[in-house]
Amino acid sequence: MTVSEALRWATGQLAQSSRESARLEAELIIAHVLQKARHELYLQPSHTLSHDEQTQLYELIERRGHGEPLQYLLEYTEFYGCLLRVTPAVLIPRPETEELVEFVLQSTLHPPKDVLDLGTGSGAIAIALARAWPESSLVATDISQEALALARENALRNGVAERIRFVQSDWFSQISGRFDLIVSNPPYVRTGYFAHAPRELLYEPRVALDGGPQGLDALRRIIQESPRYLRSGGSLYLEIGSDQGQAVRELSAQTGAFVNVEIRKDLSGQERFARLRLDCTPSPANGRRRCTVQAKPG
Repeated sequence: MTVSEALRWATGQLAQSSRESARLEAELIIAHVLQKARHELYLQPSHTLSHDEQTQLYELIERRGHGEPLQYLLEYTEFYGCLLRVTPAVLIPRPETEELVEFVLQSTLHPPKDVLDLGTGSGAIAIALARAWPESSLVATDISQEALALARENALRNGVAERIRFVQSDWFSQISGRFDLIVSNPPYVRTGYFAHAPRELLYEPRVALDGGPQGLDALRRIIQESPRYLRSGGSLYLEIGSDQGQAVRELSAQTGAFVNVEIRKDLSGQERFARLRLDCTPSPANGRRRCTVQAKPG
């Protein structure tokens, strides 16, 4: 089988599985098998695949036909200018999470000294922020040792490993100290959704997606506990479900610690991100710090 023949065959197989981008996916998979750049396939269309390369190609096309995400087959994805290795041990970073990183960067006037990334997975958010803020120190947590090992590898690949400390932790359980900024893309999908979820989603780690019956289990815990780990004036940034903005406002008000709550929409117009700001000011009566809550309208 030549490269040209492989492209025709793979495209046809993927098209049968209703892949809208069958040709592109075929190119990416064959380039991965041959360890070449995509454009190189068209420079050597008569190149013959070896027996082992054909076997690998058949296996990957079959797996894709069954719904396994392309990123897991290729073992990498791009995120905010970073090249990240991904495996089924971690959630595949989405474009929406790139928007979360952009929201954090646009809203932060001065690079923070200390940053905490909760549930880092592949390390996507922590690595992107470390690249943007070369003077900042970051802590990135995950409950999964396998995810942390992959995140460390990705941090090394992107040249920021020396500024990110990776900690195995169930949210804040192994964290001490205070941070200027906390960011998280926690599980926020309702449990019931998985009964009719797309096949691709079922390949990803359930622990990184399932937020409980209302999708709020992780969000509730992070919002309730984060004031103890934020410095005065610090902010908590969250990626949330498109219908969870009001719930986040209510959860933040229950803490009595956040002075400002901002819900921002993504590029498709859906409420997708939250910024909760802690602002404790000295009380004139006794000099102690006092926090009040003033939820931002809308």
